[in-house]
Amino acid sequence: MSRGALELVCPAGTPSALRAAVRAGADTVYCGLRDETNARNFPGLNFSPDELADAVTHAHQGGARVMVAINTFAQAGRVAIWHNAVDAAAQAGAHAVIAADMAVLEHAANRHPGLRLHLSVQAAAGTPEAIRFYAERFGVKRVVLPRILSIPEIKALTGEIDIEVEVFAFGGMCVMTEGRCDLSSYVTGRSPNLDGVCSPPEAVSYSRRGTSRSVALGGLTIDRQEDGEPLGYPTLCKGRFMAGGKTAHLFEDPVSLNTIDVLPHLLDAGVTALKIEGRQRGKAYVEAVTRRFRQAIDALGRPDSAAAATANLDAMAEGQRSTVGAYKKTWR
Repeated sequence: MSRGALELVCPAGTPSALRAAVRAGADTVYCGLRDETNARNFPGLNFSPDELADAVTHAHQGGARVMVAINTFAQAGRVAIWHNAVDAAAQAGAHAVIAADMAVLEHAANRHPGLRLHLSVQAAAGTPEAIRFYAERFGVKRVVLPRILSIPEIKALTGEIDIEVEVFAFGGMCVMTEGRCDLSSYVTGRSPNLDGVCSPPEAVSYSRRGTSRSVALGGLTIDRQEDGEPLGYPTLCKGRFMAGGKTAHLFEDPVSLNTIDVLPHLLDAGVTALKIEGRQRGKAYVEAVTRRFRQAIDALGRPDSAAAATANLDAMAEGQRSTVGAYKKTWR
């Protein structure tokens, strides 16, 4: 069980990031194997089976657990790759696998009955009926909720299901319904939900014209800035486009989710675990965000609350700005 009122689940794209998360106070660390079975399939990230086994040993020594994200959708004729990933996670001693594909869940339930199954946000399950289906059919113990529900909606949901609920607490946002992203697939030909990579590096190109620099994805210009202005990695949903004579972020502003000020409300809503996003981020990010959320969780119920823990957290946010997202639907 977690050391605080809420389990703190932290990302690790590399062994060094995993060690940083454990050192900073993570209850659980999640990672992926070095192939298309996980949704952060970028060069230089993820774990080999041997590295995963070593990571589990290290985490256990630090009082933490490891979960393995096998959260992309298996491809026809190649499902063995996803089955092998489940087998590797079980052999390494992982606490749980995070999956969305029914064939992957069925393989895990049948071959490794002692391995906990968590339903990935990629499954986009946000109703009691959908969640109960996965729990009854595959024995899923926890659901990771899509980032589209308000806190009252989460509270109503937890009252109707009998499994644990995990929600995103900090990190990148996505305007697409979880598990149904088409934008990157359309432009690059590689699907985040099948290949595990959004905006693949081989589709990225930078150019200069006069005093301005441009970044393109699959030949489509995503952003253009004058020298001295930041030019981020070209994620299509966060690109700037011209419409109606104005240039703006039409889909989504570069901004990060940050729930640190609403943790008591999430706890009251029946949330079991908080998930920090960022397996593609470095160990400094992982350690800093983990440490501040550890402080905030441990401060729950105390008069001083989490004030000290919030300091400088926006420095870790995308665009140095944060939002509570759908948790507080102010547009209603």
